[in-house]
Amino acid sequence: MVVAPDSEVKVEDVRRFEKEHGCFPPPQVRHKDPFLGLDALREVLDALREHRFLELGRSNYRRYGNTFRTRILVSTDVCTIEPENIKTVLAVKFKDFDLGEARRRAFYPLLGNGIFTADGPQWEHSRTLLRPSFARTQIAATDMYERHVQKLISNIPRDGSTVDLQELFFKLTLDTATEFLFGESVESLRPESSAKSSRFAHHFNNAQDGLSHRFALGPFAGLGGPSGFEESVREARGFVDGFVQKAIDYRASVDSEKNAADSAEPQSRYVFLQELAKQTSNTTELTDQILNILLAGRDTTASLLSMVFYTLARRPDIWKSLQQEIFPLDGQCPSFEQLKQMKYLSWVINETLRLYPIVPSNGRRANKDTFLPVGGGPDGKSPVFVAKGQHVNYDVHVMHRRKDIYGPDADEFRPERWEALRPGWAFVPFNGGPRICLGQQFALTEASYTIVRILQAFKGIASRDPQPWQEALALTLASDHGTKVAMVPV
Repeated sequence: MVVAPDSEVKVEDVRRFEKEHGCFPPPQVRHKDPFLGLDALREVLDALREHRFLELGRSNYRRYGNTFRTRILVSTDVCTIEPENIKTVLAVKFKDFDLGEARRRAFYPLLGNGIFTADGPQWEHSRTLLRPSFARTQIAATDMYERHVQKLISNIPRDGSTVDLQELFFKLTLDTATEFLFGESVESLRPESSAKSSRFAHHFNNAQDGLSHRFALGPFAGLGGPSGFEESVREARGFVDGFVQKAIDYRASVDSEKNAADSAEPQSRYVFLQELAKQTSNTTELTDQILNILLAGRDTTASLLSMVFYTLARRPDIWKSLQQEIFPLDGQCPSFEQLKQMKYLSWVINETLRLYPIVPSNGRRANKDTFLPVGGGPDGKSPVFVAKGQHVNYDVHVMHRRKDIYGPDADEFRPERWEALRPGWAFVPFNGGPRICLGQQFALTEASYTIVRILQAFKGIASRDPQPWQEALALTLASDHGTKVAMVPV
């Protein structure tokens, strides 16, 4: 075998690096196609199509252990469910990893250079731009949640007929997110919602499905998206562009009036986009960032709420415990401080995020030769070398169900485990480290408020879906059958 001189140098560099850091290889997936791993790609695509991707992940980790190496097409990946490895990637060696070109290419048509696609200085700029808008003052303003939650409750039948709460939750979170971001809601929960708003919701959903499709193609994401993808991207971005221009015009008007009167800006309610427009008038940048936040702001909370009520419909004991906790409110709207004091509610939310993480798997690309602290060697306790350009994929769904961390009942929904449980990096529903989700508290506050208000309006819930739970996995996790229930009014 003839080896090119530069290849020889690279091999020697790797051996030297591995020896210096005590690295040993992790288990390797045994591919039928050892060159491109086409069998693994086919297995993944089949699992996605058949709604069993989550179980495929569990099966692979049962077979190969908590850290292993696999190959799909041109990518050699390290897969792990070790908390220390995830902590290393997301925090300890944060600068050794980035999102990678494949993700940026897949998401770029809709999300542009927003916070979920950017790396390096561009990401730091996005973070600095967006962070002030998620201050506690903005998140704690529950009056906005109340208006939209009451519209949601009015859409729930009071005669015991079946309703899909998941569908309503996605409308709710779209309405609250657009009001928070734009200063006005698309009002998708109203029966008479405008054709323009309905068209945006349709195209936004279709564009997201397209991003998921492109991301699944990995290095071939640039080949495009499914039917109608380009039109949906154009419509979704055009809809947001209109609000961006209004915000820029508003800022220009306010600044002009301030200069003319030599006075402070008049106080008004907080509008996310108007605050961003204070810092930049670049329409493309503003549209990119708003679409990034809108995607996360809608899907995160809607998925969480859907899984909570899917569970409550099957667990009257948990419903009863929640009712007891909210009883002292006597039907009044909970404040932000009161929500933070509801321990059992927080346990229910944590347990939902543990068993049904909103983003069940994630990953990063190494931008330099580096290593993970564990996973290599016969006992899996040695460091693992990760070459520049390789990906580290971490499976949150599988890690959250590890019985050596969460106990022999790890697959069961038991909120009480959180009374004493402190899992650290074994629980990462919102990621961790510098890129931890900026909107985490917004999502948790909206979800908590919505749960409380629904429990105050209804005294019972029953499942109307006899089928076992089945994943619907796109950019985020949802229930393929929805959350079909019947509610019993107070």
